[in-house]
Amino acid sequence: MLITLLTDFGAADYFVGALKGAILSLNARARIIDITHEIPAHDVQAGAFTLLAAYESFPPGTIHVAVVDPGVGSARRPLLISTQRYFFVGPDNGLFSYVCEREQDVRVSQLTNEKFFRAPVSATFHGRDIFAPVAAALSNNVPPGAFGELIDDYVRLDPLAPVRDASAAWSAKIIHIDRFGNLVTSITRREVSGEEFDEGAKLEIGGREISSFRRFYAEEAGGPAGELFAIWGSAGFLEIAANRASAAHLLRAERGQRVRVAGLKS
Repeated sequence: MLITLLTDFGAADYFVGALKGAILSLNARARIIDITHEIPAHDVQAGAFTLLAAYESFPPGTIHVAVVDPGVGSARRPLLISTQRYFFVGPDNGLFSYVCEREQDVRVSQLTNEKFFRAPVSATFHGRDIFAPVAAALSNNVPPGAFGELIDDYVRLDPLAPVRDASAAWSAKIIHIDRFGNLVTSITRREVSGEEFDEGAKLEIGGREISSFRRFYAEEAGGPAGELFAIWGSAGFLEIAANRASAAHLLRAERGQRVRVAGLKS
């Protein structure tokens, strides 16, 4: 059984090693894959996006453990989420919101059966003492219903889906900025196609209009550095990029900033 790990722990401390040790102590044959441990500290939204972008790359049945947990030790609940294809284990703070929007037949359980926890449970390291042991138990074929009761009031971040405004434009937002400065918007192919840019559609952000669309980053070799364009990113969202430059820097953009797609045919 595959178990993935996504955290904000970094690589300098013992946390990731202890997390893996807790899993392997209960299932020495578990296959553990690191998605990343470099989520910015306490950045739940960044963790939610990264998990969304990565989880479907794994085969059905994979157990995804995600720990970006600024509320560890507080009243926030530990969760197990079961879908038709995957399992997710981690804190109830919105980290799994985007996955739950995409997946079908989502069942969310609060982890309350302490016989599956590591004893004693540290108030500061639920990743090792709750989430890792539960993931290991799942990988040993313990049924999801054994860990706790179903709930429906789990924490949700604001929905990703864009909305159509009165002028028939799509109103969306920047949901992620990658290390190259590309701006990932919440717009998908359900709202707009690349061909619509050829027909007059424009992306609007911070008073700027972007009408150029590319199929790949170097499609127009030799173009001016800093030229802005739209492109479909590998996570399935429309991105704003700049030729050999950072679109985030050029536009002084921030996550959460509003963007619009206007000029669409009705």
